[in-house]
Parts: sequence; structure tokens; C-alpha cells
Amino acid sequence: MKKKAIQILVLLAAVSVLVYAATAPSVTVDRSRHGNLYSAQESVQAAWNSINTAQQDNNYHMGGHAEKAKDLLYQASQEIQYAANSADNR
Repeated sequence: MKKKAIQILVLLAAVSVLVYAATAPSVTVDRSRHGNLYSAQESVQAAWNSINTAQQDNNYHMGGHAEKAKDLLYQASQEIQYAANSADNR
């Protein structure tokens, strides 16, 4: 029973990672307050979508580099949001 529960938890964790990896970063910065940061987040989102398309076109045989680039784009999008938050709180 305990082994089955662990298998289910591992499966749920794997599905969560796949869902996270399959979703482009969203644009969360307010365009009216931070137009340049908004544009930067849009560019990050466009880059993520382009990498995703490239992965599909190459049957995901990219040595893990495309996935790493997508992870870094998520981080960039978060940092852009943090920058907007910091500007709001100065």
C-alpha cells in the first residue's frame, strides 16, 4: 500500500512538471504603468513560444538545451515582474 502511494505521488509530480513546462509564461506587468517592462514580458513569451515550436519541429531532440532555455525565460519573466513591483514600491 505504501509503495502504491509513493508511485502515485511520483506520477503526480511528473504530471505537474509537464504541465508547468507546457505553459508559456504569462504577461503580468501592467501595460499602462510599465510599458517597457510589459513589452519585455511579451518578448519573453514570444521567445518561449518559438522555442516550443522548434522543439515540436525537431521531435524534442535538442539535448535538453531548449528546455533549459524555456526555464530561463520563466525566470526572466519573473524578474521582470519583480522589477515592476519594485518600481511600484519606491
